Amino acid sequence: MAPAAVEVVDPRLLIREEGLKGYLTEFKRKLKGGELGSLPVIVGLIIIWTVFQIKDSLFLSSTNMVNISFFLAATGMIALGLVFVLLLGEIDLSVASVSGLSASIFAIFSTTHGMNVWLALVLTILTGVGIGAIHGFFFAKIGVPAFVVTLAGNLGWNGLMLWLLGSTGSLSIQDTGPMHILGQRSFFMDQDIAGAYILATVGVAALLVGSLVEQARRRKAGVPFRPTSEIALRAIALAVVAYVAAYVLNKSAGVPNALVIFLVALVICDFVLRRTTFGRKVFAVGGSIEGARRAGINVALIRIAVFAISGGFAAIGGLFLAAQTYTATLAAGSGNLLMLAIAAAVIGGTSLFGGRGNVWSALLGMLVIQSIQTGLDLLNMNTSIQYMITGAVLLAAVVIDSVSRRTQKTSGRA
Repeated sequence: MAPAAVEVVDPRLLIREEGLKGYLTEFKRKLKGGELGSLPVIVGLIIIWTVFQIKDSLFLSSTNMVNISFFLAATGMIALGLVFVLLLGEIDLSVASVSGLSASIFAIFSTTHGMNVWLALVLTILTGVGIGAIHGFFFAKIGVPAFVVTLAGNLGWNGLMLWLLGSTGSLSIQDTGPMHILGQRSFFMDQDIAGAYILATVGVAALLVGSLVEQARRRKAGVPFRPTSEIALRAIALAVVAYVAAYVLNKSAGVPNALVIFLVALVICDFVLRRTTFGRKVFAVGGSIEGARRAGINVALIRIAVFAISGGFAAIGGLFLAAQTYTATLAAGSGNLLMLAIAAAVIGGTSLFGGRGNVWSALLGMLVIQSIQTGLDLLNMNTSIQYMITGAVLLAAVVIDSVSRRTQKTSGRA
């Protein structure tokens, strides 16, 4: 007689049936297996805030939190585009010069030629997308390493920016349209204390509704789904964070528009990467190029698209930076902007080795970097100290990533 069939039960279902004990067991298993997720950066952020608050009581003040939330958005946008590239296991060294060039192009369109500011905005972003697509073409079709292509782009586009700005070295940008929306004095529902709470409510409601819809869809398909209790706990945790943040920011000026737009971009990109075929293909190519080819994925097209996305977000980041001073200058895209954008994505948890990470690492990484910069400014520390500390944090993030991947290989989970 044939042996009785053994019913296979998904281990995730058993974990959830055990309640809190099951989740603790799963958490310990992930730690032992090197699946750290965002835990290191969150712990690091708590330590950084605690240290700076002890050193200066103004660090966690509402005014300082508004400054941090405003200034992180520009570099965060550039880092967001870099996340897509890093997921492929590649790098884009041109994003800083593309951001500076984009600010110059916008200034020429809107100020020199008097073009409608919104049309100038669209053309500027499309220019960034086109530049990224050119980089992607040389990389994916010609076979030039991404490092070389984007390094050449970094030099070339910076030269074009210098040529466009001419002998004056700067062009003013009017405080109108998108520049006014992104400016330092512009806040979500300006002068209305309800704005921050409305934003927090929308975010919590979106998470709750999205989770319940996903639960119903997975239950109907007969696959593991999150229990309602877990969804409720996640919503409550987000609500606590969101409403506390809203309260703190409202004590000063409110939520900067730049931060709101950055958060919207994060939500959209998170949906694209986690819920669309394109996003799954990006992870597939980053995880194994040969495996992706055998699965029928057009690897070259995915690569070109990813670099185009990186170029587009570099252009948007350049516009964010230009809105801080209403000027396009020779200094745009220079200095440590490139390194900070790359550091933000890596510190936030996106792997340099490809195939692992998420768009929220751009936000977490920029929170760490901007907190360090702002805290050291409050303590009147030299810029050299900022560079050294940021470099040390970046090295620590890469070490954690490397050790985590090695641990996963050892446990057979890589």
